[in-house]
Amino acid sequence: MAQRTLQTLEEGWRFSREDKAQAAQPSFDDRKWQSVTVPHDWAIYGPFSFDNDKQHLAITQDGQKEAMEHAGRTGGLPFVGVGWYRRSLSLPSSLDDRRVQLRFDGAMSHARVYVNGQEAGYWPYGYNTFILDITHLVRPGDNTLAVRLENKHESSRWYPGAGLYRNVHLLITPQTHIAHWGTQIQTPQVSKDYARVEVRTALEGRSHLGSSHLTYEGKLLSPKGQEIASFRSEGIGQKALERDTIIRSSFGVDRPELWDIKQPHLYRHVALLYRDGQLIDSDTTSFGIRSIELRQHDGFYLNGRKIKFQGVCLHHDQGPLGAAVNVASMRRQIRTMQDMGANAIRTSHNMPAPEFVRLCDEMGMMVMAESFDSWAVPKVPNGYNLDFAQWHRRDLTNLIRQFRNSPSVVMWCIGNEVSEQWRDNGSKTQYTLQEICHREDPTRPVTNGMDAPLAVLKNGMAASLDVPGFNYRPHLYDTAHRVLPQGFILGSETASTLSSRGVYKFPVQRRAMAKYPDHQASSYDVEHCSWSNLPEDDWMRHEDHPWTMGEFIWTGIDYIGEPTPYYSDWPSHSSLFGAVDLAGIPKDRFYLYRSHWNKEETTLHILPHWTWPGREGEVTPIFVYTNYPEAELFINGKSQGRQRKDLSVRIAETEHSEAKNNFTRQRRYRLMWMQTKYEPGEVRVVAYDKSGKVAETKTLRTAGKPHSLKLSVDRSEIAADGRDIAFVRVSLVDKEGNLIPSDQRLVKFKVGGAGSFRAAASGNPASLDLFHLPQHHLFSGELTALVQSTKQAGKITLTVSAKGVRSATITLHSK
Repeated sequence: MAQRTLQTLEEGWRFSREDKAQAAQPSFDDRKWQSVTVPHDWAIYGPFSFDNDKQHLAITQDGQKEAMEHAGRTGGLPFVGVGWYRRSLSLPSSLDDRRVQLRFDGAMSHARVYVNGQEAGYWPYGYNTFILDITHLVRPGDNTLAVRLENKHESSRWYPGAGLYRNVHLLITPQTHIAHWGTQIQTPQVSKDYARVEVRTALEGRSHLGSSHLTYEGKLLSPKGQEIASFRSEGIGQKALERDTIIRSSFGVDRPELWDIKQPHLYRHVALLYRDGQLIDSDTTSFGIRSIELRQHDGFYLNGRKIKFQGVCLHHDQGPLGAAVNVASMRRQIRTMQDMGANAIRTSHNMPAPEFVRLCDEMGMMVMAESFDSWAVPKVPNGYNLDFAQWHRRDLTNLIRQFRNSPSVVMWCIGNEVSEQWRDNGSKTQYTLQEICHREDPTRPVTNGMDAPLAVLKNGMAASLDVPGFNYRPHLYDTAHRVLPQGFILGSETASTLSSRGVYKFPVQRRAMAKYPDHQASSYDVEHCSWSNLPEDDWMRHEDHPWTMGEFIWTGIDYIGEPTPYYSDWPSHSSLFGAVDLAGIPKDRFYLYRSHWNKEETTLHILPHWTWPGREGEVTPIFVYTNYPEAELFINGKSQGRQRKDLSVRIAETEHSEAKNNFTRQRRYRLMWMQTKYEPGEVRVVAYDKSGKVAETKTLRTAGKPHSLKLSVDRSEIAADGRDIAFVRVSLVDKEGNLIPSDQRLVKFKVGGAGSFRAAASGNPASLDLFHLPQHHLFSGELTALVQSTKQAGKITLTVSAKGVRSATITLHSK
């Protein structure tokens, strides 16, 4: 008997932006349409324009009282409108006793799916995975699949992407089969010596069983792939199956290898279904053995160990790739966040791609899986609010069933700054959503990112949550803690500190919503949004109070859209919030977080750069981000003094504005020489350990004339699968190898061999360079080029050139 087959539909697609109803019909001639590979984001190719989704409204989340024009809020890319996709589906010569399904991991948005000219289904929410049964619409041999997608004007607060930006799968099973997402695995008993694993497997298609009998077998495989336990249930007839479609089994595991942060031990459960002794279906589910627990007045525990979240919020876009899913890019993002010391990611403000969660499972990164940015009350006129009433149950159920076996997912988040916070009935909606989570998965807590602490304390939203999540307003944590029954608070969104890589503003002052003619923010990391704060304002509370659970900073990496505070200052169209820029290059703030979060590695980082022609003799403060307690600064060999972090600084002593403006809190975590003056030459920092001994030395030098381009790559060997990507960092340096920190000249790319140029990005939030063209301007002397493999193994060469300097070539290999 034939078993299930799963095919990812990547190639063979045709695409058009023309909206023609007849495109759903098999007879439609699509030969003039563009040939594309899915995942595909039609809008990322531009062009950028002031008029793309120009919005006229008040951003109430940011405190705006009156409507104003916002350009670039959604990235300035042409995502609004209709797009069609078509391809052929080749099915087996016989479909007797077979069920045919399509799974869309995400389609942006309002997807209408047609098979052989008939509508197979509709799903409006572009971030969700949905499944359509098309058995009744297909026939053996060739079939026609068509998908119409539409993004409406004023439907998003950031760049959402467009098109079939996540994978599409064709699944063929027997009529009687293991249900999709039908295996649910829980580990109710976990210790280092013993764990109990409970499995529930749902079977479907009982009406097709007839007089046959089924046998179900479950096997448990260790992280090394060895079978360690099994279960068997025989003689399941039609009547028995009608009474109970759930097969329950339980396994004991001695000395389990626990899934943990950066220790991603993954077990597998293999479900096998036999019909009259012949295997007809099988399904494998990976999971981790680990425990999560909330303790009143204490917080979050993983495997019996108290954990404070060192989390980051991440949007779903992949910078120059747009919203199109790419595993190499996602892996790089997660790896970079781990290097910074992050232990958790919040998938703000939407449901994540399955590949992203799988990577977090495999890399040991905790996940807060988020669902909705809005409920029934709108933030934008054509947002999810239009679909919430009819679709929220289906959308939330799909999210949970898809990821409830993923050990990385430790919490569900049901909303973000929803407008129901200010309404008396807001807690009722929240209760409904939380109960859906509890029904589908009783093992994980539920939170909601709330930015109106006083309002949600009043209407009951904060008190009724498993985990009260507060976005910003850390000065209200103490007030909330005094009245909330849970006894703990999570910083579900924090900081919103602003900076541009390699850009420094003088004088160095703490400023909120500062705007400059160059559309940038200072990388001294002392600027933030009007509703937010600097990193240390959160650190002190999370470090000093045992009842705080940690934080998720806004954001780990820059994203397309929301160019706060440059709402209407075109060409600003990308965020400045990230600790890492849109090109994936760390900003100074990355090292500030790394110095506090990453206890496994040493950090010694100096800012700003030391090439300031025209600033000779002017005050140019020097900051050092380090996890060493003490350091001495030298300029051209002359000591500027030795400083030690002031661990005596406390919250209560620093609430007044004078302390904040004088960077009193920063003295606990940063070393700052505020009165140093610029003179060309050398800056040297000598760091000392706890015993006062020299531990590490680092030097910055004034750059000379631009001389050559320098290349470095994240991986020199990539897979020859047509999808893998190498990320090449391009730097302009002088003859001695010092970075030219202010150069923005145009760089050109040429790729030869078994690869192709995929995209480039500089991290400049106001750059209008198109990502996919083989040329891009430097920003602060650097950028990132993306080289993609083909399906042919071999050598790949990337040559980078620019006027007036030496070019550079790097060789990669695809295997």
